Amino acid sequence: MSARALELAQRRVPFVHARVVRAQAPASARPGDEAIVYGDGTIDGFVGGLCAEGSVRTAALGALNGGGPLLLRVLPAGEAVFPDTPGARVVVNPCLSGGALEIFLEPVLPPPLIEVVGTTPIAEAFVALADVLGYATTRSLPDAPPAEHTGAVIVAGQGRGDAEALRTALDAGVGHIALVASRRRGAALLDELGLTDEERIRVHTPAGLDIGARTAPEVALSILAEVVEAVRARPAPMPERAPVPERPPERVDPVCGMTVTVTAGTPHLAAGDEEFWFCGTGCRDRYAAGLVG
Repeated sequence: MSARALELAQRRVPFVHARVVRAQAPASARPGDEAIVYGDGTIDGFVGGLCAEGSVRTAALGALNGGGPLLLRVLPAGEAVFPDTPGARVVVNPCLSGGALEIFLEPVLPPPLIEVVGTTPIAEAFVALADVLGYATTRSLPDAPPAEHTGAVIVAGQGRGDAEALRTALDAGVGHIALVASRRRGAALLDELGLTDEERIRVHTPAGLDIGARTAPEVALSILAEVVEAVRARPAPMPERAPVPERPPERVDPVCGMTVTVTAGTPHLAAGDEEFWFCGTGCRDRYAAGLVG
């Protein structure tokens, strides 16, 4: 599982790592069992039977869509086991045949990807500082298109390929573009490129926040601070990662009352003009038998 997680991280695919940390017999999962939950609800691995898996899927998608890390406690109906733990979410699953599970759900979201153009001291210092913050950086030639899901482009060639790099970043739709230049040279270059008003707004020059920076590392720090602001504070932040797929819809199982995340494999039944989804085939068959009876 660790190899698969590493591969997904390298491909910048968001996912949730689920690991069983406690299990009570007769639960089928054991401590240490783990799985990967993708943004479309697909689960790769094992963290319990069908009913427990449904609870994990729904909670994991919530964690992936802004909920953050979560300790999920899955209990059978009528049982009160495991003491309360701050930060835990309790799900009572009436379909469990017994036992109880605690599963830690950790969203793995790729860090912001920043492209740096140039080999100047400022460019080198920026890459070093971005690494300290855990941001991913790439280096490219001025006329090379940015990598997919690039959130920001820092143009630090100081006259070498700056125009080409700006034009390429603008055409690629990069949300945050910073040009390392004096205010006068930056304005002149934007005039030469004949940018529209909308395009000019997307280019930040001089790059960085005004912190009185003088040395190359200080300038790099000011640029990185501006990137952090773009990621964390602005109303429309730059994209930080590959987009998470649209969260699948949720429905309530009419038999057991569980909240069910609807995926291609979710047990389903059409009755007249209505459609129903179930946590497992047992609930579906019980509901179908009731319709027949």
